[in-house]
Amino acid sequence: MDFVIKTEKLTKSYGSLTVLDQFDLSVRRGEIWGLLGTNGAGKSTAVECIIGTRKADYGTTEILGMDPQKDRKKVFQKVGVQFQENSYQDKIRVSELCETTACLYNNPMDSKLLLHQFGLSDKLNSMVNELSGGQKQRLFLVLALIPRPEVIFLDELTTGLDVRARRDVWNRILDLKENGLTVVLTSHFMDEVEMLCDKIMILKNGKTVFRGTVPEAISESHCPQLEEAYFYFTEGRSRNESV
Repeated sequence: MDFVIKTEKLTKSYGSLTVLDQFDLSVRRGEIWGLLGTNGAGKSTAVECIIGTRKADYGTTEILGMDPQKDRKKVFQKVGVQFQENSYQDKIRVSELCETTACLYNNPMDSKLLLHQFGLSDKLNSMVNELSGGQKQRLFLVLALIPRPEVIFLDELTTGLDVRARRDVWNRILDLKENGLTVVLTSHFMDEVEMLCDKIMILKNGKTVFRGTVPEAISESHCPQLEEAYFYFTEGRSRNESV
């Protein structure tokens, strides 16, 4: 199997609190996986351990056949990361930020082309802090794609985007998938998950409570739709049931 991400028994604790417990994930090239769960379920910790920015207490991780801790520089060149919250200096133009980012990589994509694809061509000379929330979100996605990644991690991909912009971003991600890009996506939007994800994993208190396809989640929970299945796995009940 051509797994580009392979983790086994990843565990991370802070004092007596275990935030990630025996986390296993195997992702094939060209797949889109969704990591779902409430805030604090362990999604961000899982991603940080996979990409090597946080060291797990126990377990193993490979990404593109490399150890993200020992081979951090090589992993950095092949992996893109888009976080929901990003901090950049106040007075930097969109073009300057893209150029600075491109300088970090051996074979960067054309940032002007990416900005055009995500509807930001007219913002080249704008200051980043002058962009709307949705425009910033699209810019952060552009920055994550500049390295020409083989794997990309997306955190709340379309937060702040209007309906048309969300659709445009979804279609672009699906195009990239067809060209072999592997995606790990965290999202609270179930329509986004259904549109994009080949498989999903639902976390609760650091533990995996479901792994499989969207139809399998619906079938296993005996719920009519994914949103209800999500509540079933994270709360032990459907949304319409009384507390």
